[in-house]
Amino acid sequence: MTPALADPAALAAEAAEFQRRVGAGLATLARLPPVELATTPREVVRRDGKTTLYRYRPLARAAGGPPLLIVFAFVNRPTVLDLQPDRSTIRRLLAAGRDVYLLDWGTPDRGDRHLGLADYTLGYLHRAVAALSAEHGAVDLLGVCQGGTLALIYASLEPRHLRRLVTMVTPVDFGTPDNLLASWARGVDVDLLVDTYGNVPGELLNVTFLSLMPFRLTLQKYLALVDGADDPRQLENFLRMERWIFDSPDQPGQLFREFVRTFFQENRLVRGGATVAGRPVDLRRLTMPVLNVYATQDHLVPPSASRPLGGLVGSRAYEEHVFDGGHIGIYVSSRAAAVPDAIAAWLARD
Repeated sequence: MTPALADPAALAAEAAEFQRRVGAGLATLARLPPVELATTPREVVRRDGKTTLYRYRPLARAAGGPPLLIVFAFVNRPTVLDLQPDRSTIRRLLAAGRDVYLLDWGTPDRGDRHLGLADYTLGYLHRAVAALSAEHGAVDLLGVCQGGTLALIYASLEPRHLRRLVTMVTPVDFGTPDNLLASWARGVDVDLLVDTYGNVPGELLNVTFLSLMPFRLTLQKYLALVDGADDPRQLENFLRMERWIFDSPDQPGQLFREFVRTFFQENRLVRGGATVAGRPVDLRRLTMPVLNVYATQDHLVPPSASRPLGGLVGSRAYEEHVFDGGHIGIYVSSRAAAVPDAIAAWLARD
């Protein structure tokens, strides 16, 4: 059968409507005030090199228990955890009465290009934990994405200050076949990349992430924006996400080299043999309670990369919380509030 031809009049009307929506959206964008991220009140507790330890002001009566220290990835900023008041992992934790701290890695510059895993785990992270421990005793640790991998390393080397550990969309097995980012990283000449750039440009990594799912993360996203072009609130949400996505600090060169080689290329958390400052990283030393949070539709850290943690830790109190969504949706989607609520409830156990 000969396929039916599209009606030219219908096509013209659809094109005109699309153009109208684009025009309306541009007009609305021009009237919007600058968007703000990370508006939850906080104060600086200590500075250490480029890193800053923040403490958030309470929003509810204290639930008791140790403070919760959040460690984010080096890619992008932790502002996604406090994107806006009604979509904020940090606000939900505060509303549950948790005492929340955040270790912000800051913006590495050329002077930081020789800093590696030991500097960030046994250096900056350890000093932050030790400072909190000196004041409060035990500390609960929440590691997010790459920050979760750093938290696992730290917890295996220095477990004595930690009461409970939460990992969130954290890669553990870097060798699973459905891990698109790991497939890319395994083919990278990491020595050439770091020796050429010093620190690895955030813009380069951003382009890499977008290229993993180019239609969904570029064209589809902007086409969906047109459908909501008449809604100022939706446009503000879009601008917040765009501001966060493209705010990508460079990664310290030596850290990037060690992380890619040890985990992406050699998969040492699963195979064993990882060392930091000459000390073996053994996840069997994690005997504290562990909660592993992962997302079913995560394209950067698929469930197959996170779930193996349960078979590697030495803890008998290992649990999982599964979020039905993606790597970014776990922070900002309409269903995301269930995640910090579950974390807070788990932390509140005796």
